[in-house]
Amino acid sequence: MMKKAFITGITGQDGSYLAELLLEKGYKVYGFVRRVAMEDPHHRLNRILPILDDIELIPGSLENYPSIFKAISAVRPDEIYHLAAQSFVSYSFDDEFSTLQSNTNGVHYLLSAVKDHVPNARFYFASSSEMFGKVREVPQNELTPYHPRSAYGISKVAGHFLTQNYREAYNLFGCCGILYNHESPRRGFEFVTRKITYNAARIKLGLADRLELGNLEAKRDWGHAKDYVRAMWLMLQKDKPGDYVISSGTAYSVRDFCQKAFDLLDLNYKDYVVTNPKFFRPAEIDILLGDNSKARRELEWEPTVTLDELIQEMVEHDLQRLSNPPSIA
Repeated sequence: MMKKAFITGITGQDGSYLAELLLEKGYKVYGFVRRVAMEDPHHRLNRILPILDDIELIPGSLENYPSIFKAISAVRPDEIYHLAAQSFVSYSFDDEFSTLQSNTNGVHYLLSAVKDHVPNARFYFASSSEMFGKVREVPQNELTPYHPRSAYGISKVAGHFLTQNYREAYNLFGCCGILYNHESPRRGFEFVTRKITYNAARIKLGLADRLELGNLEAKRDWGHAKDYVRAMWLMLQKDKPGDYVISSGTAYSVRDFCQKAFDLLDLNYKDYVVTNPKFFRPAEIDILLGDNSKARRELEWEPTVTLDELIQEMVEHDLQRLSNPPSIA
């Protein structure tokens, strides 16, 4: 019998790659999306347009329990992947209330609906390295204490513990993937990696002459989103649920990322990149570096794309996009 997967956040970077992976594996894929997205498919569904005929979208809101309850009851999925969230950290400082409310209530509503309707289903929650925040140790593993430094990080800790609680209290098959920064050509333009590759391409084409960024010394553990959604799926195929750090195991600074991106275009980043204090976080995280040994051992997972390969893919994509902008009917 064909397995059914239910994905929140299917229109995002991770959701689109995950949907493609599950379709390749023979799943029937359902996406839970805001109704407004279905009214403007060319913009809001752009990442999943190529597979739109192969999936089924269900309109609803993660802030509305009845719509979640109804969707889970109707689909009765075998696997649920909860990826949707207000995930842009800088914005969470501007609007802490909606970030905390939507991110925390969304996972709670979903877990409750799963418990009541499909208690044997397998549930994945997208935890985040932002939970570690002001890190207690480097690298971080599944047992490292959390010290989040943003409303986003706090909301992810809440969702992480909610998932663990439902696993322990109700015997739900719930897994948390503590994913470190993962990028791709599908990354939103507001995120620093895409901001760098897109604007480097703009500068190369003479469409811009400078790039303003925040803390160039912040270090992150970057990987490719395609690798990381594969880890999500692997977690739900295990005999027992667990939590896993998913990371590349290497850390580079934002400055390093800039240099690599601009070097690909035969440009010196120092000639174009300037620091603007307005892009600094009120509470900065200096370094995030993940220990992925548990995932390697238990999931037999490892990243396949290096940072250099990732940056090259993103730069080439943005250069092509700017040279041949897509036409919207």
